[in-house]
Amino acid sequence: MFKFPEAQAHCDIPCKIYDPCVAQVAALSIVRLMDLIAELGDLSTSANAAQLARLTSQKENHAAQIKHDVTTIWGDYFKQPQIDRFPQIHNVTHGIMQAASKCKQGTVRDDGIELLAQLNQFAELFWHSKDIPTQSVIAPYPPALQVVHPILTRA
Repeated sequence: MFKFPEAQAHCDIPCKIYDPCVAQVAALSIVRLMDLIAELGDLSTSANAAQLARLTSQKENHAAQIKHDVTTIWGDYFKQPQIDRFPQIHNVTHGIMQAASKCKQGTVRDDGIELLAQLNQFAELFWHSKDIPTQSVIAPYPPALQVVHPILTRA
């Protein structure tokens, strides 16, 4: 159509705007959705059954988004220099994939907390690979769990 002899691409997203915080928020959402599922009670009512279907669908969508976001950062950002400094990144990423799958398969809150813990480890490695220090803070919204963020400086 355009008759270009060759086309090249570099990254899935524009360079230098990778950030694992979206995946961390998705993990917080998974835990919150699991909490809401646990609070439903009697599933024989059509309202509760419909709510269960909606919450489950959202939980699974967030888990799939985590897998996409993390594999994009792992595959596009982590190159040999970062892998040499942080060789554990492969195992951490694989652990996140397994934990996200486990969250898709069930509603056990501890599975969601484990997924967030692994994402926090991933975030810490990511920011340290950029020589940016991190801090652990409690998210200001339910489920109010600990997340790792970069320590940002004012311009």
